[in-house]
Order: sequence, then C-alpha cells, then structure tokens
Amino acid sequence: MSTAGSTAPPLGMFPLSTVLFPGAGLPLHVFEERYRSLMTDCMDGNGEFGVVLIARGSEVGGGDQRLDVGTVARISQVAELGDGRLLVVSIGVRRLRVSAWLEDDPYPRALVGELPAITSVDDGRLVAAAESSVRRLRSLLSELGDVPALPHDLDLQHLLVTVELGARMTLLTELCDARSGDVIGLLTGGDGA
Repeated sequence: MSTAGSTAPPLGMFPLSTVLFPGAGLPLHVFEERYRSLMTDCMDGNGEFGVVLIARGSEVGGGDQRLDVGTVARISQVAELGDGRLLVVSIGVRRLRVSAWLEDDPYPRALVGELPAITSVDDGRLVAAAESSVRRLRSLLSELGDVPALPHDLDLQHLLVTVELGARMTLLTELCDARSGDVIGLLTGGDGA
C-alpha cells in the first residue's frame, strides 16, 4: 500500500465531473493534448491513472479545483481515431487519496496513497436494505424508458469516501430511495425534482 511518505512515483491524473468506483467502467473520449499524452504514457507503463472529481471548474482547459479522494483506473481498451483523438475504456481498480498535487506539466499528476479497504459489519440487514433500494430504483428507471441524467447534487463522492460498510450501505439506501421518489414523481406526472 502506498502512503503519503512513500517513494511511489507520481500518478497521472484525469480530473472529471464524475465519480468512478472500483469495479466500474469508465469510457473516455480523449481529445486534449495533455490527456492524449497521459494515455500514451499509461499505455507505455502499467496502464493506470487516477480519476478524481472536479469540485469546481471544467474538465476542459485546466484551472479546475479537484477533490483529494478518487479511484485508480486501469486502461482496458484503446481505439485511436485518425485525427489523434482516442476512445479509451478503463476500469476502476482501487480507491486513492491524493497527498500532494504536482505541476500540471505535461498533464495533471499527484502523489497518492491507497485508502483503507472497506470495513464490514456483521449486519446483513443494511446490505439487504441497500440491495432492495437499488433493485427498486432500477425497476422504476426501466419504467421511465429514457433514463434522466443523475442530478449534480447526488452525493456519490461521499459514497466513495465512506470506509465502513454499514455507513456505506445506509448512504446507498438513502440515495436510491431519494432518486426513487424523484422517478415516481416523473412517472405520475410530477417534475421529479
């Protein structure tokens, strides 16, 4: 496990306006020169880069404010387009915490350490409740047909940061139940907001 004081090399970072979870897929359309350079370096190395949520600012052009907890992603597929753009598919591998941001030259880089593994609780009721809430939300969303985008205020970052399984399952249940209420509003003619 890397720590803030370790001699691990800097990790190339890809700040985005989305939260990546370990095990989840992340498709990327890479067109900025700095991120094309990052992807080239990743493919020449171990294929890993970091993804963190942008707290304020834009994905394009730099000047953003970034959160310090994110996920290491590993490239699984790359397609090069004729004009230099890349289509990249990556998979979230493990959670990370940024201990220091380095200069964005040639692309964003940071010193990172791993976050502790999720700790479990001996209470299957919380996991069962979360699974039930997720199934209910998926069922409601399938009734909508055209699935609306997740709202920007949905606290997925808090879900990524939470280490204790019971707290994570409780938060997941709350998030799904709130979204289910919104979807029910849309299905019954309300605005869902």
